[in-house]
Amino acid sequence: MGITEKYHGHSGVDYIFEYDDADSFDHLEKEKCRQVYGVCFCGNQMVIGHGGIKNAWGLIGGTIEAGETFEQTLKREIQEESNMEVLNQIPIGYQKMTDTRDGSFVYQLRYACLVRPYGPFIADPADSIIEIKLIDPINYKQYFDWGQIGERIIARALELKGDLKHK
Repeated sequence: MGITEKYHGHSGVDYIFEYDDADSFDHLEKEKCRQVYGVCFCGNQMVIGHGGIKNAWGLIGGTIEAGETFEQTLKREIQEESNMEVLNQIPIGYQKMTDTRDGSFVYQLRYACLVRPYGPFIADPADSIIEIKLIDPINYKQYFDWGQIGERIIARALELKGDLKHK
């Protein structure tokens, strides 16, 4: 399932996003993988966070740090930004983000996750996420709309949600 969309970034840069479903990220160049985000399910609700550079609602996740695996990044970011523990995760897919100025690109990875709270959310240590919400996944477009790619990411997460409980 390949989806391609053009995106005009908040900094004025134009990008091309190419999304593909994936059951593994082993075929990607690790050094080109920059971000990991999760469609996190806590029971029947989806966890979203508000804040970041765009000061908007979205998925929980962030940048891969030196020496981290993709799964370590996912677990760290979700704990930091939502105070939740990742119980299970499954790859959903990835998007290749190409800068139209020079053709350089990076990959952004997406997972479906089953999570549970450690306790109440108080604050993100990096002050990036300032609020979290648990919402009905069918209502996510009331908070963010990422076009066809976003629709596919959420749909695939919902398709895989049952598999998270059996992992």
